[in-house]
Amino acid sequence: MALLVPKRAKYRKTFRGKRGGMATRGNTISFGNFALKSMERGWLSSREIEAARRAMTNFTSRGGRIWIRVFPDKPITKHPAESRMGSGKGDVVGYVAVVKPGSLIFEMGAVSEPIAREAMRLASHKLSLKTKFITKEEL
Repeated sequence: MALLVPKRAKYRKTFRGKRGGMATRGNTISFGNFALKSMERGWLSSREIEAARRAMTNFTSRGGRIWIRVFPDKPITKHPAESRMGSGKGDVVGYVAVVKPGSLIFEMGAVSEPIAREAMRLASHKLSLKTKFITKEEL
């Protein structure tokens, strides 16, 4: 499967933005019974999200259901190596999802808790943020 990227972007380049505060949306389990919750703020690249999804899918041997609750819609730009300073903003090199503490990254259902816990553990190693496994009963 291809990486997660927007189908089309109206404004090609964006500012980096502020990332303060806790997640007020996307912080409750809506689809499955288990979830991977972010414990810190940061950016998740489309490559990280895809790698984590593959790790979970591979471990569950395509059993159960997986929902990705974040989408990388923020373009990240970079200047080429050894280019001089200035001359505008660089080219878009990828997309990231802005993640705040408390937001859910993945949800999982139709599997037992030990399988979901291990799948989420494997997925968390692919991500650049600290995460926590939670169940629907905990909330």
